[in-house]
Amino acid sequence: MRLNRRSALALAALTGALLATTPVAPASAAATPRAVPLPIADAADVVSAGDRVFVSGGRNSTDVVVTAANGDVLGTVSNLPGPTDLLLSADRQTLYVALPSAGAIAAVNTGTLTEFARFDTGAAGCNPSSLALTGRYLWFGYGCGDSSWNGNIGRLDLGRQPAALTTGLARQTYYGAPLLTAASQNRAVLLAGQQSLSPGSVDAYGIGAAGALSFLRTNEFSALGSNLGDIALNPAGDTVYTASGAPYEVLAFPFADITTPSATYPTGPYPVAVELTRDGGRVAAGVDGYYDPDVFVFGLGGVEQARFELGGLLVDGGLAWAPNGARLYAITSDWTGAVPATLHVLPVPAA
Repeated sequence: MRLNRRSALALAALTGALLATTPVAPASAAATPRAVPLPIADAADVVSAGDRVFVSGGRNSTDVVVTAANGDVLGTVSNLPGPTDLLLSADRQTLYVALPSAGAIAAVNTGTLTEFARFDTGAAGCNPSSLALTGRYLWFGYGCGDSSWNGNIGRLDLGRQPAALTTGLARQTYYGAPLLTAASQNRAVLLAGQQSLSPGSVDAYGIGAAGALSFLRTNEFSALGSNLGDIALNPAGDTVYTASGAPYEVLAFPFADITTPSATYPTGPYPVAVELTRDGGRVAAGVDGYYDPDVFVFGLGGVEQARFELGGLLVDGGLAWAPNGARLYAITSDWTGAVPATLHVLPVPAA
């Protein structure tokens, strides 16, 4: 069924499907979204540094595309084997790029667009694909080889020269590379999501002295639903957000007790992305849609503020807020490769 939906989307794109918005209030129509074709066949992740936006090309690419805030393509950062997850430093001057094809993480200056460091992430065949940052510690979720139950968590201590590498930090191995996220204002917590299994799960970790990682808790069975697509933490690190294929809503849980949702954000089928604004005041949710709207914006109380139809297939985790919260970026990709990846610039009305 998933292949049929993707094929239908590719055909729709080939016949000239246009980006459109479906406003839920008069303010939603204040600005016009924009769809920008990118010089890459696929897309894996997107982040916004404010004046520049970065989109990674995925495991079959060697490029990260750089655009202006309005989506105009400025160029590419090349020679990056299989770029997947992207992560910005707190000052947005460094872009970290997971390179699973090279078993490494690259560091790129967001001003000069030059790579200035590359960190080896360990044994051959173990590939980082998810990144999180807490102060001096750069965390990565990795998998080894092609077999299952080989995923784990590694850490780079960037406060040492050279950066000190530690691997095998998870409480147990994961089915594949775990999906990681951290809180922008709380360096004491880390969240790891188990993908590729149904029901999905998340593990909450505490970060102690010298970056020591300690397991705190996991969610109740089936609390998250099936087919985990994305996770997020609010800036304070006290609320967990999950996007799973089912139920048809993004869920919020207290970090201290991942059992019963404290809030829900209805999206329809099938949620694959969740992203919070820099101040944590708004929630963006994305779905693997067909002809229905793909991206939704909510207040923390669950009231929908805007929705957007992309006319393409949203990438899992493929949402990013501009630092000021005035724009939301989404990436769509055609699994057949017949249509290039697209960056969608979505002006969001004031709350």
